[in-house]
Amino acid sequence: MPILALGINHDSAPVDVRERVAFAPEVMPGALAEARKALSCPELAILSTCNRTEIYGEVERERLLEWLAAYHHVSREQLDSCSYSYSGEAAVRHMMRVACGLDSLVLGEPQILGQIKSAYAVARESGSVGTLLHSVFQQVFAVAKKVRTETAIGENPVSVAFAAVSLASRIFTDLKEQTALLIGAGETIELVARHLLEQGVRRLIVANRTLNRAQQLAENFGAEAILLADIPEHLPRADIVISSTASQLPILGKGAVESALKKRRHRPVFMVDIAVPRDIESQVGQLDDVYLYTVDDLRGVIDEGKRSREKAAEAAHSIVETAAAEFMRERRALGAVDTIRSYRQRAQEIGGAELERALQQLDKGVEPRRLLEQLARSLTNKLIHAPTVSLKRATAEGDLERLRIAREIVGLDPLTDIDLEKKDG
Repeated sequence: MPILALGINHDSAPVDVRERVAFAPEVMPGALAEARKALSCPELAILSTCNRTEIYGEVERERLLEWLAAYHHVSREQLDSCSYSYSGEAAVRHMMRVACGLDSLVLGEPQILGQIKSAYAVARESGSVGTLLHSVFQQVFAVAKKVRTETAIGENPVSVAFAAVSLASRIFTDLKEQTALLIGAGETIELVARHLLEQGVRRLIVANRTLNRAQQLAENFGAEAILLADIPEHLPRADIVISSTASQLPILGKGAVESALKKRRHRPVFMVDIAVPRDIESQVGQLDDVYLYTVDDLRGVIDEGKRSREKAAEAAHSIVETAAAEFMRERRALGAVDTIRSYRQRAQEIGGAELERALQQLDKGVEPRRLLEQLARSLTNKLIHAPTVSLKRATAEGDLERLRIAREIVGLDPLTDIDLEKKDG
């Protein structure tokens, strides 16, 4: 069975659907085990980010959709309407495009490669990576590295984090006077913090579920570290709120924001919710003096950065196309190994039997020259017997394509048009 890649992403589904089929990191091993058992699938990997959920494996599309719908309690019809799938070489090509950032909301963004490596690592630790997925992922990683090395796809600092900060700089005339509250302490928030500092922001607050991780990040940027539970106390100080956690439930609700606005005397607050599922309740966007944006709202800002990477993307596409085709050629070649081994073994058995017979004749005193001639004739006849029968059958049936292939396999010159006319006649 060929490898299948099935998923939904920022182009195929809105955020409210994407968040319903997202897999939290802590449930991933269990989900892999459940899926493999339900689908009788030996190899499976799941990639789940704020912009996409994709599943890779040797599995039938329809059965995988049924399982995904049942697991997340989503209707099959809804998944049908917003999912996509690729099989075989197309699946490998898609995985390469994803790893290179060619299929991302932000063209060429580098974070996705790390997320794919993490998905591979989790699947491997869960025992759901076999020979096929291992070889595919290794090739995907190699191509992504090649694209980063040989093209300018990642030169411009454009990402969801960068887009969020760029949007903030449009809302506020001077970011140096603003205080930013960052919710989460992962890679995306780290990028946000770096971009905010580059834009002149000097007052940063990092909120995280564990204080230790928040402190580690805060130390790198001269920020203040707090727990998620302390957000209501510090929220009135925040002019900018950017959130990106893996929480399955909202971190910030309408009531907490309303209370903070009163203390701020209704000075406006700019909020960006990068997380999927969302960290900030959508009702917060209904409040006056709150400018709430989701990851989908960043498209306009991101599109500006895309234009600067499109030329590099052309070269990247070419690398991916070549690599995917070459990978599949190598996989198909591996499929011939068993046939070649069996054919070689059969030829050796025939040769061994003929040699044994010739040695027996030699012991009986048969003249060596005559014996060698018999050996050569007998060996030739037995080796070409099966191909000769097949060629005769192809000729009798008028199967010219089989004749072409057979001549190529045995090393004969290809049939000419005149030859074909004679055979047709």
